[in-house]
Amino acid sequence: MHKRHAIIIGAGPAGLTAAYYLLKFTDIKPIVLEKESFVGGISRTMNFNGNRMDIGGHRFFSKNAEILSLWNELLQPQGAPALDDKILNRESVLTDGGANPEEVDEVFLNRRRVSRIFYRRKFFSYPISLNFETIKNLGLGEMFSIGTSFIKAKFNQREENTLEDFMVNRFGQRLYETFFRDYTTKVWGRSPQEIGADWGSQRIKGLSLGKTILDFFKKTFGFKDGAGETSLIERFFYPKFGPGQLWEKFASEIKNLGGEVLFNTDVKSFHVVNQVIKSVTVESLAGKLTFPADYFLSSMPLSELADALDDGLNYRQLQIAKGLPYRDFITVGLLVDKLLPENHTKIKTLGNIVPDCWIYIQEPSVKLGRLQIFNNWSPYMVADPENSVWLGLEYFCNEGDELWQMSDDDFIKFAADELASIGVINAADVRHGVRVKVPKAYPAYFDTYENISELRDALDDIKNLYCIGRNGQHRYNNMDHSMLTAIAAVCAIVGKFNKSDVWKINADKTYHEGKTNV
Repeated sequence: MHKRHAIIIGAGPAGLTAAYYLLKFTDIKPIVLEKESFVGGISRTMNFNGNRMDIGGHRFFSKNAEILSLWNELLQPQGAPALDDKILNRESVLTDGGANPEEVDEVFLNRRRVSRIFYRRKFFSYPISLNFETIKNLGLGEMFSIGTSFIKAKFNQREENTLEDFMVNRFGQRLYETFFRDYTTKVWGRSPQEIGADWGSQRIKGLSLGKTILDFFKKTFGFKDGAGETSLIERFFYPKFGPGQLWEKFASEIKNLGGEVLFNTDVKSFHVVNQVIKSVTVESLAGKLTFPADYFLSSMPLSELADALDDGLNYRQLQIAKGLPYRDFITVGLLVDKLLPENHTKIKTLGNIVPDCWIYIQEPSVKLGRLQIFNNWSPYMVADPENSVWLGLEYFCNEGDELWQMSDDDFIKFAADELASIGVINAADVRHGVRVKVPKAYPAYFDTYENISELRDALDDIKNLYCIGRNGQHRYNNMDHSMLTAIAAVCAIVGKFNKSDVWKINADKTYHEGKTNV
């Protein structure tokens, strides 16, 4: 019997993980309120006539053993070759006793990670690596300049106030200007001089040109150690039908265990009395509903959460929340007959397409930021992977700007023309296109973000409120970190953590490397 209740805002990775853990380890019944008609948030999978789109590209990789175990608790590991490995007689990494993806749908594939940069119509390793391809593409003169610039940066470390400072300290001025400055501006709509150094700590901590050089020599001479930096991993797990498959499984298990997941429920207000939330009011297909509860876990954007609280924050804290910036996102799915770049790698692929999971487009002539090749994520993402290529073209924008306001047909044509202009496809080879817009996809680290600690402290003063997930903490977390914030929140509810510990995930190594027992 459930003696207490928790309201969880958002059915993304954090919200679903929180509900699952509450059901498994407490007597608290969770009710998940989801604004949309699907689970997974930006980690969902969309299906267009059998061609599945991963919104944003989601590798399943973690150094946390608890998260890895949880993933395999929901989906089995791969125990036999996937379709493309089977056809190509390609080496697979298999788990004894695992599932055969040709026979079972609920399975995690073990996939090779290939990510490269497309710049000057050439491919460069991502992250930038000291290899013969880089030296050949840039030339010895440019490599010498990069090397001397790096050495100079090591002896003249900057105080890290901005993302530019963070990157120059780790890569040198020359490499920063070549591969980081303009692309970062494209992604965030701001110069790295205007973005806080915290972004680098979240996304590329532990990575530098020095580490890249060391990684090169370890690979060259056959040395291996640990799991490596997150940005340097060479394999990852991936659900057969994309990331949304896992979150749909989570939702199903939550319902089986006695929890609820309610869709099309848009949070409008929280009623707060003496720093305790008494209830939340939502608009739904059934009209306006009010849910009282003992605990409230929120993965909704902090700006929207603050606006919905009817008490508990002062004017300054409300202004900090209102000023928190986000970067919005548009992705275009294009089904094409073939790609133009030739596969010069040693990796065999269906149709001999380039083996990349995604490609960072750093050509200055286009607005396109990143290109996904879904065939390489999983052959089961594509209706006909042997005779077509299913692409995801990713654009970073602001809600309401010129790109956002374009019609679907105009934007699809615009995206296809851009990809053709840099020699990746022939426009005539496009069979089908679709566009998806995602607001508030990426929390950004500028404007009022520098004062976020004041807002965080005020929210923690609301006794039964726990902020979890990427948007719930306004932190650019990976999926595993978002899940760990949810687990930490459950630990705080049962008294094993402090509320402040929930915010330390992906900020304090202790909390994202270790195990968090409920």
